[in-house]
Order: sequence, then C-alpha cells, then structure tokens
Amino acid sequence: MLKKGNKLYSILTGTCPKCHEESMYEDKNPYHIGNIFKMNERCSHCGTKYKIEPSFFYGAMYVSYGVGVAFAVATFIIAFVMFKATLINTFIAIIVTMIIFMPFIIRVSRNIWINFFVKYDPKAAKVNS
Repeated sequence: MLKKGNKLYSILTGTCPKCHEESMYEDKNPYHIGNIFKMNERCSHCGTKYKIEPSFFYGAMYVSYGVGVAFAVATFIIAFVMFKATLINTFIAIIVTMIIFMPFIIRVSRNIWINFFVKYDPKAAKVNS
C-alpha cells in the first residue's frame, strides 16, 4: 500500500521527504518524550537539510491543530454516536485521546509540514543506493 515515492509514506514513517531512505528523527519512537523534537540536521543519504530555516517548524503548529481536531472529532463520533456515551464521558474520552496521541500528532504534523515544501526526487533516492 505505502511505497517509496508517495508523500503518505514519508508522512507516516517520518523518513526524509526527498529520498525516503532515512528517518528524520534521532529516535524513531515519538513516545520517548525527551527526544520527541530531536531531529537529524541533514539526511545522511541525500543531504537534505531538515531545518530549512530558523523556526521552520512553527508552521507545523497549524497543521497540529488540524490533526488534533480530526482526532477529537473521530473520538466524538466513536464515543457519542457509536457507543452512546454521555457528553461528560465523551469529553473525557476526547481529553484522554488527545493526551495519548499528542506525541504522534506532533511528529505527524512536522512530517506533513516539511512534505509541503520538499518534493520526492527518485534520483536522490538512487544516488547512494
């Protein structure tokens, strides 16, 4: 389903948006909270610089808001509509979901943001293969 060359592959795996060969993050697990924001400076495979400019990933906060709203709406539909939970229990479910998925949302938002600006290059993927 997900193959290299697809933006969704880079977004969900956290790989370099240009070559899809290497993780952008020092620690691939977003639930190691101390390392959640630690990124490699460049891709060792194609040389793409991840922090394109100072404060580049501030824009990912806007993406994070949208992704968070999507998670909250999905939780509302599951809890309130499907399971017929009360509004209080639905609200608690939304809060718990947001806390549990916060590290994942942060990483995915960064991945989406950088993929807006960096395009996949099949030639870059083959340079060091």
